[in-house]
Amino acid sequence: MKLRHRIVSRLIVIALAVGACSPGVRGRAPGPSPAVSAARAPRAPAEPSTEANLIRLTTNMLERSQFAHHPLDADLAAKFLDGYVDSIDGSRSVFLQSDIAEFARYRPTLANLTRNSGDTSAARVIWARYLERLEQQTQYATELLHTDSFDFTGHDVYSLDREHAERPRDLAAARALWRQRLRAEYLQEKLADAPPAKIVETLEHRYSQELALMKGLSQDEVLDIYLNALAHVYDPHSDYLGHEEMENLSIQMNLALFGIGATLENSDGACVIRALVPGGPAARSGVLKPGDRIVAVAQTGKAAVEIKNMPLSRTVELIRGPKGTPVTLSILPDGAPDGSLPKLVPLVRDAIKLEDEAARAEILDLPLAKHESLRLGVVNLPSFYADMGDEGTEHRSATKDVARLLKKLEAEKVQGIVLDLRHNGGGSLNEAISLTGLFIHSGPVVQTRDPNGAVHVGDDDDPTEQYTGPLVVLTSRFSASASEILTGALKDYGRAVIVGDSSTFGKGTVQSILPLARIMDEAGIAHTSDPGALKITIQKFYRPDGASTQLRGVVSDIVLPSPSDSSDVSESEMKSPLPWDAVPPVPHEQVNAVEPYLETLRAASKARVGSEKAFALLADDIVQLRAKIATKSVSLNETERRAEVARAKAELAEREAASKALRASAPTAYEITLKDAESPGLPPARKLTDETERDRNTASTSRSLQSREQDLAGIDDIILNEATRVLADYTLLLRHGSASTHASMH
Repeated sequence: MKLRHRIVSRLIVIALAVGACSPGVRGRAPGPSPAVSAARAPRAPAEPSTEANLIRLTTNMLERSQFAHHPLDADLAAKFLDGYVDSIDGSRSVFLQSDIAEFARYRPTLANLTRNSGDTSAARVIWARYLERLEQQTQYATELLHTDSFDFTGHDVYSLDREHAERPRDLAAARALWRQRLRAEYLQEKLADAPPAKIVETLEHRYSQELALMKGLSQDEVLDIYLNALAHVYDPHSDYLGHEEMENLSIQMNLALFGIGATLENSDGACVIRALVPGGPAARSGVLKPGDRIVAVAQTGKAAVEIKNMPLSRTVELIRGPKGTPVTLSILPDGAPDGSLPKLVPLVRDAIKLEDEAARAEILDLPLAKHESLRLGVVNLPSFYADMGDEGTEHRSATKDVARLLKKLEAEKVQGIVLDLRHNGGGSLNEAISLTGLFIHSGPVVQTRDPNGAVHVGDDDDPTEQYTGPLVVLTSRFSASASEILTGALKDYGRAVIVGDSSTFGKGTVQSILPLARIMDEAGIAHTSDPGALKITIQKFYRPDGASTQLRGVVSDIVLPSPSDSSDVSESEMKSPLPWDAVPPVPHEQVNAVEPYLETLRAASKARVGSEKAFALLADDIVQLRAKIATKSVSLNETERRAEVARAKAELAEREAASKALRASAPTAYEITLKDAESPGLPPARKLTDETERDRNTASTSRSLQSREQDLAGIDDIILNEATRVLADYTLLLRHGSASTHASMH
């Protein structure tokens, strides 16, 4: 497919996955996964002149190359200082108000010192004070564990949301806050039925470990935190990537990787899962999902390592490791309060290959009235991947793979297709354009605007339309970046019904990787070690109609109940996002294949959602998830907390029965891999075996002892099932050629 993009940059532009502040945890070459205390080979600490040069260059590049072209003035410098403080004390519980007042002396001169002198004295002074307060907290917690008698019969609570809370007035106020945190942690261990001696041992180790970890950070690692705080002042996707992060980026570009298959980011000291690699251990677990927080990592036979406030590069080292080796993650599900009991998720590291991330499909035979059936297809696209292989070789791409699957589905006489982008966090911009071209004749797919205001149009110039039949695009809050380009274009053309969460993620920006060593070498700037790189936002996306996907995402035509729609996973929830705006629309075809039927489709879907047991249970889950997110505190009453656990156990049987019934009533399904696409006929129909059912129940039972969260696979089943029924209604309406014809599929 010949394309004309007219998107100019002297650097390679990467449409990165949603929120990826680190290239991700996908493994490394075989070798033991080091513990935090193990010897590592950090880069040599930068000499003062090198450090100053790095600070000045980073500031200059952000001012000149980031989309906003904003100078580091007094206002941004103040945000920079606050961001650095919050990045190391996000709970606002370590620094005292007197500390913050003392740090304020840097505000008037920070912009000038950073830009012109490359001065980092503020970073060092603030970090030293942080270690001092952290040591005081550790000593006080250790003392309480051996002298205090914790009582949990009262009705006091521990405040969870301290993002905007006042910091402790003095050391006495800090100790009161530290004691409440310790009580919450003690009760959490007690609810897991740990004996008192074991609780004391666990918590004492946790506090001493955190202190040792923070004291062990090198000068360069502290500088990484400081520079990242500077980059985040401009927007949430601009990052400083230190030496270790750049190594991880190189690892991620390999085709065979060893790890759990997850992309992580550090958010106010918490390690947050931002994306899962389909087919990887994390995705196969059926437990983990984007937005979950990893709070600890355990190797076989060793105590769990608490990772709060740990630099992401060290977290990566703990999680990845040789193929076949086990690792156990302690997880707080998305929306769960900090005081909740974590889930223990055992995983076995595996090779993460491109095949695991490749597009795949299903063929479904849905029963209709009068013993008829309707054959539909589902194409699951996990990312907009592109294999940049050697010149002259056959390159693999999402567009080519989806085209092969579409050809197979049409050969098997499917009458409608669902394109599932719920877990697609983005990828190649070119692939987003070319893949959209599979469903339209030709025309503009995306507009991009550079910092100078120039707008460039990315066109599909190939008049060939691979698939012309009924199309539903299934999205979620986790559909981002390149996914939003495709979804927005198909909606603007009136080519597909958009079904899913109320809107997609809302990432409408393009980032570019700038290796700083090359820039310093070309400019003759001295450096004695690898200075890392900058990931800078350089462009914004716009739909053919002119609206940006930034912040607002793409709104669904038919909204389905979904826990992800109630989470805080979205661009608008990130700090310092670029604003929404619009550019003039560009002429494009109006297929108008959706609007005449939309009200009928909405009414039919609403009736099903309002009457079915599976959606009633899902709605209850959503209500409780929203309550968790809204909750700003956790009870420290043991009786109340144990009652919550008991309720979760009591509800398990009903939920498992509903989930089993949904799977039992599922239509005949045929899984189509890319290998199957080249073979005649269909593979054997997919069956839910007794062993599969038993594994699901065992896993769900185990998880329910700690949390009532419904497993991700079950929710996916419910939502995908409804999306296929919307497609069936749509297909029948198009077949009869009238919006007033009511689809008979139930």
